[in-house]
Amino acid sequence: MVPDSSADRLVEPGWAPGAQVRRCRRLRRARRGLLSPAVAGLPVSRTPAAIPNNPVSMIPYVLRRAGCLTVLACLLIVPLSSACAIEAPDGLKLNSQEYLEMPGLNVMLASDYYPEGHQGGVSIILNGDRIATNGDVRLNRTPGQWQPTPVVGQRRVDPATGEISVRMSYPDESKDRKGFNPIVYPDLKFAYTVRVVPAGKSFRIIVDLDKPLPEAWQKRVGFNLELFPGDLFGKSYLMDRHDGIFPRQADGPGRMTADGSYAIEALATGRHLMVAPESKTHCLGIESLAGGPLELIDGRGQYNNGWFVVRALLAPGASKHALEWLVSPRAIPGFLEAPVVQVSQVGYHPLQRKYAVIQLDSHDSRRLPVTVSRLRADGSLETVLSAVPPEWGRFLRYTILRLDFSSVTKPGMYVVSYGKVRSNAFKIADDVYERHVWQPTLEYFLPIQMCHMRVNDRYRVWHGDCHEDDARMAEVNRDHFDGYSQGPSTLCKYKPGEHVPGLNQGGWHDAGDYDLRIESQTETIYGLALAWEAFHPTYDDTTIDEVHHVAELHRPDGKPDILQQIEHGLLSVVGGYKSMGCFYRGIQEATMRQYTLLGDPVNVTDGRVYDPKTAPKGTFHVYGQPAPVFGEKGAPDDRWVFTENNPRHVFGAATALAAAARVLKGYDDAMASDCLRIAEEQWNRVPDSEPAPAAGAGEHSWGMPLSLVKVHLATELLLTTHDRRYADYILSKRAEIVAHPDYCGWFLGRALPLIGDAGFRSDLETALRGYRKQVDAEAAETPYGVPYRPQIWGAGWQIQNFGAHQVFLHKSFPDIFPRRYVLNALEFILGCHPGSNTASFVGGVGANSMTVAYGFNRADWTYIPGGISSGTALIRPDFPELKVWPYFWQQGEYVLGGGTTDCLLLVLGADQLMNQPKGT
Repeated sequence: MVPDSSADRLVEPGWAPGAQVRRCRRLRRARRGLLSPAVAGLPVSRTPAAIPNNPVSMIPYVLRRAGCLTVLACLLIVPLSSACAIEAPDGLKLNSQEYLEMPGLNVMLASDYYPEGHQGGVSIILNGDRIATNGDVRLNRTPGQWQPTPVVGQRRVDPATGEISVRMSYPDESKDRKGFNPIVYPDLKFAYTVRVVPAGKSFRIIVDLDKPLPEAWQKRVGFNLELFPGDLFGKSYLMDRHDGIFPRQADGPGRMTADGSYAIEALATGRHLMVAPESKTHCLGIESLAGGPLELIDGRGQYNNGWFVVRALLAPGASKHALEWLVSPRAIPGFLEAPVVQVSQVGYHPLQRKYAVIQLDSHDSRRLPVTVSRLRADGSLETVLSAVPPEWGRFLRYTILRLDFSSVTKPGMYVVSYGKVRSNAFKIADDVYERHVWQPTLEYFLPIQMCHMRVNDRYRVWHGDCHEDDARMAEVNRDHFDGYSQGPSTLCKYKPGEHVPGLNQGGWHDAGDYDLRIESQTETIYGLALAWEAFHPTYDDTTIDEVHHVAELHRPDGKPDILQQIEHGLLSVVGGYKSMGCFYRGIQEATMRQYTLLGDPVNVTDGRVYDPKTAPKGTFHVYGQPAPVFGEKGAPDDRWVFTENNPRHVFGAATALAAAARVLKGYDDAMASDCLRIAEEQWNRVPDSEPAPAAGAGEHSWGMPLSLVKVHLATELLLTTHDRRYADYILSKRAEIVAHPDYCGWFLGRALPLIGDAGFRSDLETALRGYRKQVDAEAAETPYGVPYRPQIWGAGWQIQNFGAHQVFLHKSFPDIFPRRYVLNALEFILGCHPGSNTASFVGGVGANSMTVAYGFNRADWTYIPGGISSGTALIRPDFPELKVWPYFWQQGEYVLGGGTTDCLLLVLGADQLMNQPKGT
């Protein structure tokens, strides 16, 4: 093979490929002590510096003497060394955020803790990309979402040495067979400390046990580091004498273990691993100095959403230094992250305030002009504005510049450029929000998420008519998974295991999974009802046949799609209520195997109501009954329906039904009547004196007094019935309301004319002015003009919820709340947000959007048009991340409820506010 030009520059005259290979063999033998340096061909004057005991410092010398073949071969046999510290005075240092930093490299320890979501432990950000994470002691070789994780204890930082350490222990009692997702922990208790110690441009990972592990667990507990697969497909790895290519799919062979799980054979084993040596941006070296040899394992062999895993067992019988690795990422010298131009991927109304946000590496001192250009028909660009923007300041780890281009109002297509970095094209026009923005959610996403329906889309079938065997009453006193549990009673006339009729109709799959949660169903109904009432979108592009359980996309049927979707959700909620006399908590798959199915939900169950008299006998059990051989006809694979005593969910559901009763009047009078009857029953039945917050409370009411959740219900009942008793209840809660204007103001504003109390209005407006000051202060903390308080999940849903509430606050209180917060929130969702990936969070909306997302079709690396993801997550403490990866639920998952309808309200509201302007 002829070396490429980059290799030629490294080759000295007369240096031939054959000689390179022979030289590498001599280097290997010299490393093992089998040849002297002179015989190996190295200048004796450079010994021992030329061949140190840990010769990563030898690599620069090898690079000067060899072409790319030699480099790759030598990397295979050259271990890594902290001797880089001698040559790298600018190595890793502890920064003010308490992680290790140098140009091109950040190393965190326990800054995050969400191991099931691949965030936590030792994390490595290399050349602007998080390439590795979850460096920690694990009991499983390739752990998945429901495997044991440790308890995080005290984290310590030593400013003198730069060492970071964290105390950890097993088991986590809060998760052991209990909690949102119960995990079965073995009978093993131990504690340990993970330490990260800088070593020049490398760092050491050291594990110290409090005491040696029990004999039965020797050679079973190891340290794992997970490598992000999306960066490595098709790249090479070198491990001692084993090398290969990171496969795009998980390839065998493997074996079945005693517990019935699959264990894939390691890709390679050894003491020295080099990951992607040919890559300028993703090369990483690991050397095992203490503990077992390294295993490179494809974690996708057991779980589709797994990562590549580097694992080594802790040294048997050891306590101190039970494991030590030397990790040497290859940072680009003087690395600076590329500038990022952040604008809406859709565009702007001519009259709205427009900002282009320029994100710069904090060490980038360049200040270039930002240019706004209009696209001409011949493809050329017409410069309409060019200026060096003012520096906004520091946000997260970046320096931010911000250009106000509000003066650009002429309709057309535009781009924004900063140096050689150019945005995608976006539109400036009065009708920018009228088409291709909110419609995909209504004409694609909501129909595709419909349960109990076959969904046809021209030649395509999105999924079959699923879950027609819904549902069996859940067993009592059971912790299930995904937050479902059943208390000591079924709370209805049905006994555990009995079929509950009326549930095999309506509803939407909750998210990337297929359950029907009461809060997601009723929040969706409520949001759609608000959208219809406020904006009256008569859009019709779908046929929905509830009799035959078929939906046809792109086939109008003469009925507004939004009303049909409201009706579809109510068929499930009202149907369940009529059968059981109460709202369901949710309807969930019977087994974990069904819950984790990727693909068409018609394959989750057989569609037949379970009959124990004719069922096949399984060898596994669910709740003490035979469980299905997956896909077997007649098996007990029906979903379970759960009930609960949760007044917050009751009031939330009743609120949605009260609103739906208004909008369905004249469209489906029978359903409207049922909705109002049920809402009033719950008003009369459920008091507001329960302690708050109740277990499992929906996100919309966390931390609020229960009386305020009932105020929300009272507001919708007042708007529907005009019954004075609801206004009187609202007035009786004046003190609680004015103490929480952020929660109550947006929905109460719509009812103030019916409440008819000038003093109450005055008190509420005073409280809302205080809330406006809070919003102003929080929005000023970000260059995006919105409050930004990310948790583990991306901030998109939180910000679009803020924006949807601002729509109603502006409509009710235009003198207090300007329209700009509506528009700022929308711009954030559509692409003007932190990080290097500026995709719109709404699939298929805008020039660049999230077209790889966490929907039910995620295994195909694709998306559902109109599905809204939470988007860019914060890798703590300061790294915004939005990866192209289908298995990050905390970045890419779709959800029903406000995660869907808030975006509809936000876009419809922006369009109305800009074309019927009030305020600024």
